[in-house]
Amino acid sequence: MNATTLRDTLQQAQLHGLERLDAQMLLLHALGRSPHDRAWLMAHDGDALPEAAAADWQALLQRRQTGEPVAYLLGEKAFFGLNLAVDARVLVPRPDTEVLVEWALDVLPAAGGPTPPRVADLGTGSGAIALALAQQRPEAQVSATDASADALAVAQSNAAQLGLAVAFHCGHWLDAVPGQLFNVIASNPPYIAEGDPHLPALQFEPRSALAAGPDGLDDIRTIIDQAGDALLPGGWLLLEHGHNQAEAVRTLLLQAGFKHVSSRNDLAGIERCSGGHWPQQR
Repeated sequence: MNATTLRDTLQQAQLHGLERLDAQMLLLHALGRSPHDRAWLMAHDGDALPEAAAADWQALLQRRQTGEPVAYLLGEKAFFGLNLAVDARVLVPRPDTEVLVEWALDVLPAAGGPTPPRVADLGTGSGAIALALAQQRPEAQVSATDASADALAVAQSNAAQLGLAVAFHCGHWLDAVPGQLFNVIASNPPYIAEGDPHLPALQFEPRSALAAGPDGLDDIRTIIDQAGDALLPGGWLLLEHGHNQAEAVRTLLLQAGFKHVSSRNDLAGIERCSGGHWPQQR
């Protein structure tokens, strides 16, 4: 009987409904190789699947078929050029959130000023936003908050692994950093409405980081209400939100006194982030 090749293994995975890229990354992980080493896999697709890797592969395959995110199975996720450790304690960082990081970088004061720029990432989760900003702007003072001590443990571990300086604080939104003032406050808060039909598909990710009240805007309202007291004059509040929430979030920002309110599109051309400028004079 012929041994099962890596090519056969991938074809069987696709017959079971796995996307080709997911199957390749999981198979590489089972083989003890980098999940990004697809060139090696293509060059060795005629090799037999080692018996030692077969059990690991089957376990990964079964977990993926239940809907568990690939990032949790691999234990890592790339974000803004950083490789972050992730598990079920935190949301999987999404590529669309890189739009929020880029916007924050655009509006942070330039380096070389009289004081270092100060930026806060609210609800940091894995630390993705805060760590990306710290890596891009090493002179900035970056703070990150999360109400989940478990999530903060993941973020702190990522910061240590990457050698990036971020001040972590446990607490709800800006209550975690009382009295502190920032040039930029950025957040990817929960924004899915309770009862949204998409929630069951996200069953493996922490629900507290996903859902926010009947319309999904409860946490965004809280952050907007708090932000005026935590922004330096001329500072910016930047928020990620749902695909159909941009108009509502812009209205909330304007009602709170923010100026130059606008939205930015995600990779699919959907308004995904909205923000506003806190006026120089209150």
